[in-house]
Amino acid sequence: MREEAEILGLFSGLRRETLHVWIERGWLAPARGGEGYVFREIDVARLRLIVEFRTDLALEDDALDVVLPLLDQVHGLRRELNRLADAVNAQPQDVRARITAHLSES
Repeated sequence: MREEAEILGLFSGLRRETLHVWIERGWLAPARGGEGYVFREIDVARLRLIVEFRTDLALEDDALDVVLPLLDQVHGLRRELNRLADAVNAQPQDVRARITAHLSES
């Protein structure tokens, strides 16, 4: 867990006001701490992604309002596909073979 002050130190040029706007927009969801926000490693990774989108790709706020939820959906679908693959792999060989055959027909 990282405190807000540490986060601001990690990202040169990132202002507290900007960080708070991004949180208000729902781009980040850190926990509230005694001295401000507390960031998990997943929050830091997402912040890194947002900074990269804004600096390297020059994406505007309106574009990020679309892109970030789409990325969240992709990650959610990926998790569900992994769960489905685990469930299929847990089945007996004959069931897995029928599933594979069915998928090959599609």
